[in-house]
Amino acid sequence: MKVRGQDMRVVWWSDDGIHYIDQRALPMRVEIGVARDVEEVARAIEVMAVRGAPLIGVFAAYGFALAARRGAALDAAYARLSGTRPTALNLWSGLDAVRAAAPNPCVMLAAARAYDDAGIAAAEAIGTHGLTLFRHGTRVLTHCNAGWLAVQDWGTALAPVYKAARAGLEPFVYVSETRPRLQGARLTAWELREEGVAHVVIADSAAAHLIQRGQVDLVLTGADRVAANGDAANKIGTYSRALAASAHGVPFYVAAPLSTIDRAITTGAEIPIEERPEDEVLTVEGVDDSGALVRVRVTPAGTKALNPAFDVTPHRLITGIVTEVGIVPASDRGIAEAFRRAADATRPGGRGGATRG
Repeated sequence: MKVRGQDMRVVWWSDDGIHYIDQRALPMRVEIGVARDVEEVARAIEVMAVRGAPLIGVFAAYGFALAARRGAALDAAYARLSGTRPTALNLWSGLDAVRAAAPNPCVMLAAARAYDDAGIAAAEAIGTHGLTLFRHGTRVLTHCNAGWLAVQDWGTALAPVYKAARAGLEPFVYVSETRPRLQGARLTAWELREEGVAHVVIADSAAAHLIQRGQVDLVLTGADRVAANGDAANKIGTYSRALAASAHGVPFYVAAPLSTIDRAITTGAEIPIEERPEDEVLTVEGVDDSGALVRVRVTPAGTKALNPAFDVTPHRLITGIVTEVGIVPASDRGIAEAFRRAADATRPGGRGGATRG
């Protein structure tokens, strides 16, 4: 995807470490970080310099391969990386893909690269299938950042938007700011500007108002984990958008690769919800008139905060799940159908499934 007109990935391997765009600096500036050992990989995930469920999986996969290259104890490296964030399932799928290739460092690196490439292919396929939801001028509401900063090269929820824009359909995006870390206002808006997609940032509390007034044609979000019944965990605030969309007959779709679907859990009630530091709620960060990055407190001294990072949208509120094998119902049967299509596609002479479930 585009950074200042140039194609660029957000995470990439080199012999001196794993390079990444530090998302904490965006949109003010583009900073490239380098993680040279497992601890630096883990810390980059924990402080959200690298974020987005599928991208965390890619970064952790490279981090585990880096541990082998550096001669680190692999069990300890796996434990450290797997403990960084509890909600995103892709963290474990990336680690396990590389652990299956242990202990040969070269084979483990090849496995990490293959996992990365497979994720890119899945994201582009999500874009292709999701494109069927768009007509000329479709007005789509997003929440958080589910673009190429979160999912290498294409994104999930933004992949159909990019496909629609490149097809000349001129989509318009309402970018929900996404308090408390403002991933929508800071990251999604930055991506869309770089790609030349028409958009406007809105306060989180304005979403239901716009849906009620008929100004939103489609709500499209990503997911950090999807249960076997179709319940989906995503950034806090997603559930309220789903409720508003359901109340006013607006389609609400979740875009997620199969690697985000956790068939080992029955419902969303089993998904662990990360609690993040209260300072994310008590303060805000931005640039002052001189361009300096500053953090300021917005609450009275001594005030406490509660900061759940995710919520769960029940499957009954989800119109469908856009996956790399097509759009399927948000149900146990729909999830099973998606995995059946994926299995069929990998058999000799197999073909991918249809677009709609």
